[in-house]
Amino acid sequence: MEEEMFTVGVITGTHGLRGDVKVLSRTDFPELRFVQGAHLWLVPAEGSRTAPREVVVRTAQSHNRVYIVSFEGYLSIDDVQAWRGSLLRVRRQDLPPLPQGEYFIRDLIGCAVYTEDGNLFGELVDVLTPGANDVYVVQTSLHGSVLLPAIPQCILHVDISTRRMDVRLLPGLLD
Repeated sequence: MEEEMFTVGVITGTHGLRGDVKVLSRTDFPELRFVQGAHLWLVPAEGSRTAPREVVVRTAQSHNRVYIVSFEGYLSIDDVQAWRGSLLRVRRQDLPPLPQGEYFIRDLIGCAVYTEDGNLFGELVDVLTPGANDVYVVQTSLHGSVLLPAIPQCILHVDISTRRMDVRLLPGLLD
């Protein structure tokens, strides 16, 4: 079985001539991922014949909504030029523990959603992150896509191990 990996960044291009790359962060924990000594897995862009490899961050700094990152052993633009579009990933066991009541989006997708009276409502198919709170997109057979705010008044219980979420449908959500 293939090891489960989580994408924490996407290489968007090179920066300068000394092997630096521009990385668009895809993690809530950039302070853990883009620091000297951090171990990441470089997964080449689709269509590449290069195998994934572990890389170690040599330097990293935040710069205009991206990170400028260099890796140990890759010291010139020629070493990293082909990495554009590649993903930077971490293994599940390298993820930080989350506080009680918080979940990785990847773990929520596919959960069966039940109303508080125990009836199957639908399946969680996406999570939107617009600002103040996340919004869960639930695909239902009766109402189509329904947007549920990820707030305690609406999301009553989540059990990742059984892939089940219990919700309260607040007034106005189905209008």
